[in-house]
Amino acid sequence: MRILIVEDEHKIANALKQGLSQEKYAVDVEYDADNGLGAALNESYDIMIIDRMLPGSIEGLDICRQVRSANIHTPILLLTAKDQVNDRVEGLNAGADDYLVKPFSFEELLARIRALLRRPETSSGTVLKVGDLTLDPVTYEVRRGSSRLELSSKEFALLEYMMRNSNRVLSKDTIISHVWDFDADILPNTVEVYIGYLRNKIDKPHQKPLLHTQRGFGYLLGDKR
Repeated sequence: MRILIVEDEHKIANALKQGLSQEKYAVDVEYDADNGLGAALNESYDIMIIDRMLPGSIEGLDICRQVRSANIHTPILLLTAKDQVNDRVEGLNAGADDYLVKPFSFEELLARIRALLRRPETSSGTVLKVGDLTLDPVTYEVRRGSSRLELSSKEFALLEYMMRNSNRVLSKDTIISHVWDFDADILPNTVEVYIGYLRNKIDKPHQKPLLHTQRGFGYLLGDKR
């Protein structure tokens, strides 16, 4: 899952990027409102974390409003030092989905991110499930039936994204835009390689495959009958 952080305090932004990267998220960081807005409008993200007070010609609330005006429904978590009720109401009315007051703990931020990711219809509850394949984004436990699977960080991120979008054909470009960050060194066959890794772990030892190739279109993770 890919996250955009728009935060002008470099120490906070870089600490969040490091922490979220360790939690297996792909993370892009922008340090001012103008570049943040450009990224929000032109790249694909699963969560946006936006500071309310930002340098530039606009502020965090303006980013929220313009993102929503562009019909982009990506969940937005607004960060702010303002903790008055009217400040929170203003942020939510601008299009934010959640509001976190500084200073905050990383654990709370992570819990709020997970809560926002649970909102789409593609997942209900904490554990993701496709057929007899389960993935817990909190404990990082992946199982196929009774067998526990050991995945690398990037394999886990790819599988989580595909499970959150199960039974949908995902193109290589779509997968790259949600699983790898902007600075990642992506080769033409990178997605194919990681799909192969996943197949060997979640499908090869089992009779019924869950990961399918749609020739000319992309890949689908689903419990086909």
